[in-house]
Amino acid sequence: MIYFILDQQHRPIRTTDVLYWAEWFENTEDNRRVALTETENWQVSTVFLGLDHQFGRGPPLLFETMAFRKGGGDCEQCERYSTWDDAEAGHAAMVRRLQRQEVEAPTGSPSITSMTNRQAAKEEE
Repeated sequence: MIYFILDQQHRPIRTTDVLYWAEWFENTEDNRRVALTETENWQVSTVFLGLDHQFGRGPPLLFETMAFRKGGGDCEQCERYSTWDDAEAGHAAMVRRLQRQEVEAPTGSPSITSMTNRQAAKEEE
């Protein structure tokens, strides 16, 4: 089986060593999250999966965005991507779609909080 880790520039690196992969995965939790956003009604999370969810039928799908309705429940939307940059863009697009739904809903105006790991690093500088 082929596993994936990320280098310092968030590029996927292949490995077949499951112990190396597991140790990397265990010790890099913060570096695997692409973005986390909360809107009035949703929590949207985008992460690096470390396994190819394309299962060899095309470019590896290594990142995933999932949207969960606040207050519990299962994932209601899910999209997967091959690169960190695509995952960031896909995350932002999903948040925009959900935000539009909130604006159209009669429950009130949306509030949105979002920060990618790159934005957080810039703020710390």
